[in-house]
Amino acid sequence: MAGIYIHIPFCKSKCAYCNFFSLASESKINDYVEALKKEIVLRKNYLGNETVRTIYFGGGTPSLLSVKNIEEILELLNKNYEIISSPEITLEINPDTIDRVKMSALKQLGTNRMSVGIQSFHDDDLKYLGRRHDSRHAMQVLEDLKHTNFEKITLDLIYGMPTLTEEKWNKNLDIFFSTGFTHLSAYALTVEPKTILGQRIEKGDLQNISEDDAIRHYNILVERTKENGFEHYEISNFAIPGFRSQHNSIYWMDEKYLGLGASAHSYDGNSRQWNISNLTKYIQLVGNSDGYFEKEILSTDDKFNEYVMTSLRTSWGCNIEKIEHDYGKSYAHHFLKNIKKYLDNGEMLKENNTYFLSEEGKLFADGIAADLFL
Repeated sequence: MAGIYIHIPFCKSKCAYCNFFSLASESKINDYVEALKKEIVLRKNYLGNETVRTIYFGGGTPSLLSVKNIEEILELLNKNYEIISSPEITLEINPDTIDRVKMSALKQLGTNRMSVGIQSFHDDDLKYLGRRHDSRHAMQVLEDLKHTNFEKITLDLIYGMPTLTEEKWNKNLDIFFSTGFTHLSAYALTVEPKTILGQRIEKGDLQNISEDDAIRHYNILVERTKENGFEHYEISNFAIPGFRSQHNSIYWMDEKYLGLGASAHSYDGNSRQWNISNLTKYIQLVGNSDGYFEKEILSTDDKFNEYVMTSLRTSWGCNIEKIEHDYGKSYAHHFLKNIKKYLDNGEMLKENNTYFLSEEGKLFADGIAADLFL
């Protein structure tokens, strides 16, 4: 099974913390969709004989596309790829770019999962993050989602910003749990140097984030999601059993995926391919030249490193038998040798032949994974 990711790089404005490829413009949406349609046809053999089980519209702000745009993309995907009868089709939305009429129309097209960029229900937090919507928009989109009866809804929240007190973080979680929604993605705010937020903090215009605050917020998050029956199945993702994001799980389970659109990444098990992060060149080159993407063949070291990095983020962990089978005994020996100190200090746990991060270890996931790389 495989997944298809479609990158929609358009936004009404650029969020202060955003480090993804996106543009504060809507002027070339139709030209971009036409280029996307060309790429859909060009790359129909990329996944080989794999059946597609998920389609994910990410961004950017995919909810800026018209219903007609999305309908045309889905029709072309169904025409050119082997897709299961009821795939998970996810659309990322921002509260100020959609209403219940559009939601209903998208549901009619087969979209069955909404991923909502709320980030916070407090206006000062949203202002710090540079979000366009306010708390009123945030509450309204919740009502619209309930009215349209989407079975699968993910809410995105951000913690760790200096404007977010523990009381306000608990209030954000109170509101989420009151909705009855089945999936929460919660991310610690990180400050990237070239973002608006990074530049404003460097100039002294905004207060910097506190790692101690982020850890306190994370501990509250873990405790409260567990109390409310959510699985902590990936470091930043929590779901009621049976409602995990099928698409994002593809990345963490080393399955194949095709990325379409400017800056989108693809993986076929042996190589990784990524499209250029330039809207004009992408539109110009798709269908006329191979210059719209780059590609690398993955070495055994690369594959091992990626398996360690992704699997350690999950509740199912890193399996030593898989390492030995897929990469060789020397890789298993390297892993076991370097994992010992993390077992001894309690940041790693072992169950049968599987190793996974403890709750404390999850706070240092990137550093631990990097220490295990070859």
